[in-house]
Amino acid sequence: MVSPSSSHPASPMSPAGRLYARPKLLPPVVVATADVAEKEQQAETLAKARAFAVPLIAGEALDTGENILQHADAVAAILADIGGSLAMQAASYLVYACPHLNKPEEAMAKTFGPHLAQLAIQTNQLVHVQRLSRASENQYLHTDNSQLNPLLQAENVRKMLLAFSRDLRVVMLRLASRLQTLRHFAASKLPVPAALASESLQVFAPLANRLGIWQIKWEVEDLSFRFLEPDTYRDIARLLDEKRTERESHMLALRESLQLALANQGIAATVEGRPKHIYSIVRKMRGKSLSFDRVFDLRALRVVVPDVADCYQVLSWVHEQFTPIVTEFDDYIAKPKANGYQSLHTVVRDADGGPIEVQIRTQAMHEHAEHGVAAHWAYKEAGSKGYSGVSADSDYDTKIAVLRQLLAWERDLSGAAQEKAQGKGLFDDRIYVLTPDAAVVELPQGATPIDFAYTVHTLLGHRCRGAKVDGAMVPLNTSLANGQTVEITAIKEGGPSRDWLNPDLGYLASPRARAKVRAWFNAQVSAETIARGREAVEKSLQRLGRTAIRLDDLASQLGFKSADGLFEVVGKDEYSLRNIEVLLNPPEPALEPAEYFQKKFSAALARKSPSGVLVVGVDSLLTQLSRCCKPAPPDAIGGFVTRGKGVSIHRQDCSNFRELASRHAERVIEVRWGEGKASEGSVYPVDVSVEAIDRQGLLRDISEVFTKEKMNVIGVQTQSVKGTAWMTFTVEIGDAVSLNRVLVIVRGVKGVRAARRR
Repeated sequence: MVSPSSSHPASPMSPAGRLYARPKLLPPVVVATADVAEKEQQAETLAKARAFAVPLIAGEALDTGENILQHADAVAAILADIGGSLAMQAASYLVYACPHLNKPEEAMAKTFGPHLAQLAIQTNQLVHVQRLSRASENQYLHTDNSQLNPLLQAENVRKMLLAFSRDLRVVMLRLASRLQTLRHFAASKLPVPAALASESLQVFAPLANRLGIWQIKWEVEDLSFRFLEPDTYRDIARLLDEKRTERESHMLALRESLQLALANQGIAATVEGRPKHIYSIVRKMRGKSLSFDRVFDLRALRVVVPDVADCYQVLSWVHEQFTPIVTEFDDYIAKPKANGYQSLHTVVRDADGGPIEVQIRTQAMHEHAEHGVAAHWAYKEAGSKGYSGVSADSDYDTKIAVLRQLLAWERDLSGAAQEKAQGKGLFDDRIYVLTPDAAVVELPQGATPIDFAYTVHTLLGHRCRGAKVDGAMVPLNTSLANGQTVEITAIKEGGPSRDWLNPDLGYLASPRARAKVRAWFNAQVSAETIARGREAVEKSLQRLGRTAIRLDDLASQLGFKSADGLFEVVGKDEYSLRNIEVLLNPPEPALEPAEYFQKKFSAALARKSPSGVLVVGVDSLLTQLSRCCKPAPPDAIGGFVTRGKGVSIHRQDCSNFRELASRHAERVIEVRWGEGKASEGSVYPVDVSVEAIDRQGLLRDISEVFTKEKMNVIGVQTQSVKGTAWMTFTVEIGDAVSLNRVLVIVRGVKGVRAARRR
């Protein structure tokens, strides 16, 4: 195996060349628009930038272990090879000088101009953020119970590339830097972080493809694939090498005969072999489920001609001389690829039946295929009409086409159909800013420091009172921009201002932050309501003499999940305190029969009543049993003279009766239960309260007790709270003595905790 540091460069078609050697890039394509003086000035700027950076970076190393100055030299060389301007090459040095300067933008702008300084600053910010992203990923992967989604990580890197890089030169610089990093690992044979190789394959290679920079694309793909799947890579390299000598000699003869035949027809064509790259072979084998022998384009020729008409003439001649495979023809001239690539692709069989791929294109098409954006874009510092300080010396339409390619790549990543329908893209609705610790925070376009604070932490948002952006104090309704560093000043206690919810003042752009502010104010209103309800409930308990009761238990018995739930509805005047009084005022035990009959009534003065109740001293007076306490013999009872409804009969322990008697004592009269035949067969409705552990069949079992005791149940109310059933049975009884006996039986039913008359 040939060492990468060998003084004899490996052939591009040899195994060593495929595995390790850097490719020999085609001569750079530069659209010459500046005069000689301007070019000399740019060359001077490049030399000055390198001299400026050398004292700062010569002894420093990247986190990959590569010397920074050597890395910058290599990046500048790559940019030169693909047609990057001298200004871009100068920026490759200034990017790494930024961290060593106190005020980098000011220092570089003074020496190199504001546009070059801004390019270096933006690229350095992106370098820093990507480094943090990889560090976060590695930390995440080392946790025991976590598994990072690589697709999500790749999406985040793509977003950062686009969001931080309105200037297309930043993207070009990052592509060149990543390619050099991969070359460094290949040459040094150091272990490659899986995250870096995966990110290169999933993000940087597709980006190079979208921009049409084929040279960078294939090399990034091959190197990344080699690091990720070294065994598969070497297997394909071995298969390619087994018949390399035979294949190359055959292709040499074919190339010479084809070029001679075209020259005889007056076509000035350049015919050369096209190297097949290992990753593209593997992708085709996997995508089409092919064996290695079935990959048609292992032998390939590229024909470069002066104009489009010559392309089709060459195609016609090739199809006449060889047998074409009809299914393997693509006309990318009539229908270019999304990245602007144009060429004719056909696969034919030679005399031995072996497949040969032939690509036919013009020189301009070839330059675009090799260099993509760089083939059409010449960079120089520009005025206000330039795109982020960049102007194209080629025509305006070409410049717009290049930008559309970058934006099309963005749409590819975020869902083209949905983005198109909504008319939104990453540039339109998202920005990325940094915390003081350089963590990336994603925000909506137009977001303010308050939005930032709520995204970091809800409490930080509530207590936000000031903000610094890039070290300078700014108003809280300042719109943030990509790449800015935001620092929040917060108080120890407090909450948001209602002004933040005023859309005219522009404090909030994030719906999430706006919802958190509203939630805070709603919580404050709720707290005030709960406090008001708590005060009312506690006063009611003091009046009833039941202050020792647990408030949570009281709420549970009333059907609420918590005491705060009870307080809130009481505070809103949606729940009557009378319900609490009824719950907490159980009736006194019924008098024993002996005690009742010991009471002396004057039988001579008593008169019969249709209700079975006698009013002492009054004949045939209308009486009715009250519904609040539902008396039944032998309950101690009292009468209250109502207006228009006769005498209302209450139990003497009834709270309503006591209140009426205290306010209108003159309307209270003495009553007693009737005796003899008039009262025989009378029934009285009473309420029975049962507390039990809720279970299936509970209601049935209790109802059976009343049925067996020949008591008619005329009403049932049930409620279950947290596994406890609260039941109220309305039953008809002849007297309270029989009810007491039935209650003893009910208490014996499985799960019943208590049973009493209300």
